[in-house]
Amino acid sequence: MSGSTNKRVRVLRFEREPVDGFVHPQTFQTPAGIEMLTRDGNILALPYSEVKVLCFVQDFDEALPELNNRTFASRPKSSGLWVRMIFRDGAILDGILPNSLLNLEPHGFTVTPPDLAVSPQRVFVPRAALRNIHVLAVVGSGLGRSKKPDERQISIFDN
Repeated sequence: MSGSTNKRVRVLRFEREPVDGFVHPQTFQTPAGIEMLTRDGNILALPYSEVKVLCFVQDFDEALPELNNRTFASRPKSSGLWVRMIFRDGAILDGILPNSLLNLEPHGFTVTPPDLAVSPQRVFVPRAALRNIHVLAVVGSGLGRSKKPDERQISIFDN
């Protein structure tokens, strides 16, 4: 793991205490679980079945994020897939997934949660932590809807 690309994370687990540490964003997902370097300098492999969410944080001194029942109050402005995730423990979290099939990860989903002013700004949710995930809407698909002008409408300018 190279030092300049490691990200600070806080891992929230279902039945155990949270764990703070560092992950390499491209390689933290292994077939066995999440591989991370703890703040004590130990390499830790957390099975996906234990992990509720992995939060990318800016500082370890921040309060633990409250992600239970966090939903968008109105339609999000960011483009992507607006999803609602229902966890095994019944908690609900909304998020924005990238609208690209190339960005799908094999072991879970990295989403942008509601309220970017509050940490974390990105979270990874393992598939094993979810009971269900619904796509609520496609926001700003970027396909550029071009409307043909109505041919019955007369123009006020000469072409």
